[in-house]
This record gives sequence, structure tokens and C-alpha cells, in this order.
Amino acid sequence: MKRAFAYLRVSSQAQVDLDGPERQEAAIRAFAAKQSILIEKVFFEKGVSGRTEFEERAAWMEMLGEMHTSGVGLVAVEKLDRLARDLMVQEHIIKDLRKRKLEIVSVAEPDLCIDDPSRKLMRQIMGSIAEYDRTMLTLRMRAGIERVRRMKGKCGGTHVFGEHPERPEEQNTLGIMRKLQRVGRSYHQIADHLNRSEIAPRRGSQWHASVVRQILIRKKAKIAA
Repeated sequence: MKRAFAYLRVSSQAQVDLDGPERQEAAIRAFAAKQSILIEKVFFEKGVSGRTEFEERAAWMEMLGEMHTSGVGLVAVEKLDRLARDLMVQEHIIKDLRKRKLEIVSVAEPDLCIDDPSRKLMRQIMGSIAEYDRTMLTLRMRAGIERVRRMKGKCGGTHVFGEHPERPEEQNTLGIMRKLQRVGRSYHQIADHLNRSEIAPRRGSQWHASVVRQILIRKKAKIAA
């Protein structure tokens, strides 16, 4: 029987408590049972954007490490958009797995990760569609926020991290992030440092690389503007 690890991902902390992870795992296990594949362990990426490179994904990097020590050679995901919602990131991940002599299967599209020109074309088309859907969703959300801002002068009381009048401690946290970034720490390493230091994030129970990235990029863009 072939052995595999299951990889689940949700893009926001709010989705962690919804049925997304359970649905993904159920689909993977149903496929595995039909294909005589043993799912040895499930790795769950919580609140990480589909645009995030695999090097910045804590669960993915932990999984790769265990694959090399355990001899498990297959990763199973529910859909390719659970792997990534950015075409370049998707292809980068697949290419890296092949370099490591590891396999991946999307249970909703089981043939698309095979190294065949026609299947590669279809995989990249679907990856482009997933990226387009994500971009359009982001644009719609921004448009909605801007409409509310124009109508009310603000949008739901949302403040940029480090500028909340009732959260002065965020300015200190932001300073720590910037200092670590200046000395070359990755977003994942910064998130690990904040978690080890027991510095609480604004939402959720722990820091994630995608959240650190969003805060630092947004702050840099604001300063540049």
C-alpha cells in the first residue's frame, strides 16, 4: 500500500473553524481509500494565503522534513487551489517536489500533476483561473471597503497594525518585526520569534508568516506613498 501525507490549507484564520479543513480531509481520505493509499499524517496550514511561497509555510516545511525522514513519497491535496492560488507559486511547488523526487496528487484532478505536456497545460490553465478568481475577489473586497469608507468616513473601525489608538503595544511589535526583517529574517522566522516570545497577534492564537508578510508589506507601501 502506498503511503502519503495529506496537506490542508485555509487562507484566513476565520476559516479554521469552518468546515473547510474537514471537507478537504474527507475528500482526500475517500480518494485514498479507493486508490489503496494510506494517509499516515495530516498537515494543516492555518490562515496562509494561496500566494505564499512554500518556504514561508510552516506546515509544508514540517511535512517536507518528515517526508525525508519517514520515506513517505506522496502528498495528497483536495484541489490544486488548496496547494496554491497563484500560478507561479503552484508551479514552483510542483517543480520543487520533483527535484526532491516526491509526488503530489490533487484528488479532484488526479491526472493534472503528471509530467505530460497536455496535462501540464490544463494544470496551468486551472492555476491561472484560480489566480484570477483570487484577484477578482480581492478587488471586490477592496471596492466594498472603499464604498463604506466614502459613505461613513471609515470602514468598520479597522486600523492598520501599529496604528490602533487602543493597542499601543502593536507599535512595539511592529518595531520587532522591522528589526528582524532588516537583519535578514524570513517572514516564517519572524512569526516563530513572536510566538516564542508569547507576543499575542491581533486575531487568533499565534502568528503566521502570511500575517507578518501582510503587515510589513502594507506598512512599507504606506510609507512609500
